Amino acid sequence: MKNSTWGTLYLVIGNSGSGKDSLIQWVLKNWSSTKIPPLVPKRIITRPPSPKTEEYGSVSEAEFQKMSENGSFSLQWRSYQIFYGVRTEINDALATGRSILVNVSRQIVESTRSRFPNVCIIFIRVPFTITEARIRSRSREHGMELEARLKRAQENQDFPTADYTIDNSGDLEAAGAQLLKILLQ
Repeated sequence: MKNSTWGTLYLVIGNSGSGKDSLIQWVLKNWSSTKIPPLVPKRIITRPPSPKTEEYGSVSEAEFQKMSENGSFSLQWRSYQIFYGVRTEINDALATGRSILVNVSRQIVESTRSRFPNVCIIFIRVPFTITEARIRSRSREHGMELEARLKRAQENQDFPTADYTIDNSGDLEAAGAQLLKILLQ
């Protein structure tokens, strides 16, 4: 059920290597509207910092669990033995009408839709051959972990219940413009 006083929670989902964080950053750099840009919360992740990829708060699993027990997260999930969290600051922003744009796992889509009034799912689609090349080139995973990511990407080429699907197999600017248009609607 839509609520006109709440901001929209835009969940950007897609396979590893689909360019979700690159698209989010492109939108923020190219935002020229008089409309207030969406808040992009810094995610808390249980892996070492990586200046080459997205900006996030790196914590240990023990720190993450303590934060979770203390109710610090509005959204949280575990994927590939890594914990991810989005702090509760998004609740206040949404309640005051501010929109949120965040990269999350598809596994929390349904539970998030049931908890928040205005949720929009944006699936970033990239053909598997391109996804595979991107995952391999970033050299973040190796061995069985790499193979698990590739297998999952091959099995999840679509997300039929997404509100929007953006093809990010070519020019980042073209895909970024599509995302920007969705956010400005």
